[in-house]
Amino acid sequence: MSRTPLFALPLACLLTPLADAASTTEDQRLETVTVISTGLRGNQRTVADSPAPIDVISSEQLLRTGRAELSEAISKLLPSFNFGTNIAGFQSGVRPLSNRSLGPAYTLVLVNGKRRHNSAVPASGSTDNSGANAVDIDMIPVSAVSHIEVLKDSAAAQYGSDAVAGVINIILKSASSGGHYESSYGQLYSGQGETIKLAGDQGFSLGDGGFLHLSGEARKRGTANWIDKAAPDYRAYFEDDRQAAWDHRAVKNGDPDLRAFNLGYNAELPISDDLKLYSFATYAERKLEAFNNYRLPNSNASIPELFPDGYFPLNNIKDTDYQWLLGARGAAGAWDWDLSTTYGRNKNQQASDLTINPTYGPASPTSFDDLATLQFDQWVNNLDITRAFDGLFGLAVPTRVSAGLEHRWERFRTFAGDPIAYSVGPYTYPVTLADGRPNPLYALANGQTAVGAQAALTIRPEDEADVKRNNYAAYIDLGLDLSPRWYLGAAARVEHYDDDSGNTASFKLNSRYKLSETVAVRGTLGSGFRAPSLTQSGYTVSDNRTALDADGNVVPALRRTVAPGSAAALAFGGGKLDPEKSRNAGLGLTWQPARRTSVTLDTYLIDIDDRILLTENLYDRQNGAGAIGDILESLGLARTTWINYYTNAFDTRTRGLDLVGDHTSEFGAWGDVRWTLGFNWNKTTVRGTRGTPAALAAAGIDVVGHGREGDLVAASPRTKWVLGSQWLLGNFTGTLQTTRYGKVETWQQNQAQDRTFGAKWITDLDLSYLLFDSLTVSVGGTNIFNVRPNKNGVYNANGNQAAYGNPPFHPGGGYWYTKLAYDF
Repeated sequence: MSRTPLFALPLACLLTPLADAASTTEDQRLETVTVISTGLRGNQRTVADSPAPIDVISSEQLLRTGRAELSEAISKLLPSFNFGTNIAGFQSGVRPLSNRSLGPAYTLVLVNGKRRHNSAVPASGSTDNSGANAVDIDMIPVSAVSHIEVLKDSAAAQYGSDAVAGVINIILKSASSGGHYESSYGQLYSGQGETIKLAGDQGFSLGDGGFLHLSGEARKRGTANWIDKAAPDYRAYFEDDRQAAWDHRAVKNGDPDLRAFNLGYNAELPISDDLKLYSFATYAERKLEAFNNYRLPNSNASIPELFPDGYFPLNNIKDTDYQWLLGARGAAGAWDWDLSTTYGRNKNQQASDLTINPTYGPASPTSFDDLATLQFDQWVNNLDITRAFDGLFGLAVPTRVSAGLEHRWERFRTFAGDPIAYSVGPYTYPVTLADGRPNPLYALANGQTAVGAQAALTIRPEDEADVKRNNYAAYIDLGLDLSPRWYLGAAARVEHYDDDSGNTASFKLNSRYKLSETVAVRGTLGSGFRAPSLTQSGYTVSDNRTALDADGNVVPALRRTVAPGSAAALAFGGGKLDPEKSRNAGLGLTWQPARRTSVTLDTYLIDIDDRILLTENLYDRQNGAGAIGDILESLGLARTTWINYYTNAFDTRTRGLDLVGDHTSEFGAWGDVRWTLGFNWNKTTVRGTRGTPAALAAAGIDVVGHGREGDLVAASPRTKWVLGSQWLLGNFTGTLQTTRYGKVETWQQNQAQDRTFGAKWITDLDLSYLLFDSLTVSVGGTNIFNVRPNKNGVYNANGNQAAYGNPPFHPGGGYWYTKLAYDF
């Protein structure tokens, strides 16, 4: 037994994962029978015997995806998940991970069965404009993950709000010895996006029968962009000679430069036969540097004395994230109990380089160290008990009863930044230049400059948010083995929010019946509830960047996202947010004709009422001279301001099916091949839409119109195929996977600007060889055939940043990598 390291002693209050990770042997890698706990509180079953559809992703599968981020790796392996690419400035660090075409806010994330805290950044842009602050999965080190259990079914009655579409349960490594260390290097075929990653984890024994498992990783990724040059006649300069010499690069949006590290531990200390202490924690920092659209020398964002050739503003973003959990579990008589407390925080700090507030002219700073700060805190306390009975309620059938209490406190805060970034300075363009010639910049807007730090998210003191609430919940979960063939589960949950969300109750019924030794049928009925996120209720911010107007043109815009109950929102039809309510049904079939063969087919229907989305951009289309300009002026805002807020926009219905197959072929001296198949079909339709106030409708404006509807019904692929094979031959492992993403569409306020992007096949390959029983050398590639989305965006002369739309896969093309790993 290895000795306990001294630095581990303060951690002697430490969780056994829901399913222990045994050492990986070749036979276990081929085995399809996996024990899981997700969705079965107080119980464990195999995947094949589960009454609900569950996929399991191993750490080996995650590492063979070739990408550094956890969320993208999950989307590559599961057909019902899609990864959204967001290349829009300060939002480019937020990459939404959707399940069954529902946004990330509808899938609850657990770590070792405990709720993970949320991000501080509201979703905006790409395919998710809900404003919900979903969990940032990429803040969890991949090196710490033993496996991931994904429940593709509503579990709101068992786990609470956010589990409408399912649950991602990330199980941390728990070995008390051994370890894994690796380094990798790769880049896009274009030579951009150079990525270096160092990672490792190691287990130590702790006390008598306990463990401490440490994990850490650091990664660096260079910037990458793939947007065309501006049109030849697109002017950046007033002067012809400088215009002729310009390289016509007006847009550099894409992958931001990234520097990040993640740390974590997972530990358990037995105190007695009936008592164990457990703990885990993660800590992460991520720094991003993202390009924004070119501020042209011939625009009213130009100050020639500072940037005579214009400038590309940079968003500098720092994310800090941590979670710490402490708990104990044991037995009291016939009852098993589990008591835990966990605290998590996500902090997002906004800064900017190579930018100016033009209203201060040559006196403007060219960088801002503090533009805005967003912070989300969450504290969760759980008490869970479970017991097995030989019979209950007069039924002589084995029954397992689980029950629990939960208290959750959460708080969302924003902090104002440098006043020079958002205030209006005294500068106006002079009428003439120093040599007496007319100043062409003066003629643009009668001397008026653009307002505020360019391409920057700013928060003013009057817009600071500080919203918090408590949630109290109780649940009961019953599992009855009515016969050796028939399992019946039932769960109910009641919750109380001490804010406007009020009280709610959810239920779930699920059952599995074994028709034969190889075939079983299963089904689920349930309801759910999702309270408005604190970000949706309290977020107020100014965003000074370009945007699409109602005709699809890229134009400068000072946008204000305001709280739903604010005076500005009320003037444009806003109001208090109602909770979202859901109902779900599922029916499935499982077939396991052999130990190494498994097929599951599951259908589902999910209705969600009062879905919360960001409104369309509400602005005066007469450049501030119309009635909407009058409303804005009465609110003390510039007549050309754009307003949006979060509102209960739509009632939707999502229907679909998941097909998953797994089979292993034995070829004797030629090794074994594991074949996998995954397919998802889903379709979301709108059953109801909120109306637009008459004053706005008369001005030709929809509060939630065609564009926002498209986010829900057309932005995700309706079909997705994942076909894979893994060849095991002695020390060699080859993994080949090809994925077909169905077509996607981007919708705009003006339907004439809608665009379709066709289906694509993306192929990944990983080749590995084991040397000296401990050293593994790997080479591989993602998107090895360099497939790109269709270039079918709405044409813009500046280079068309939306040329590829919002594809469900990375639009940068092929990526190759090499990897060296050491296991002991």
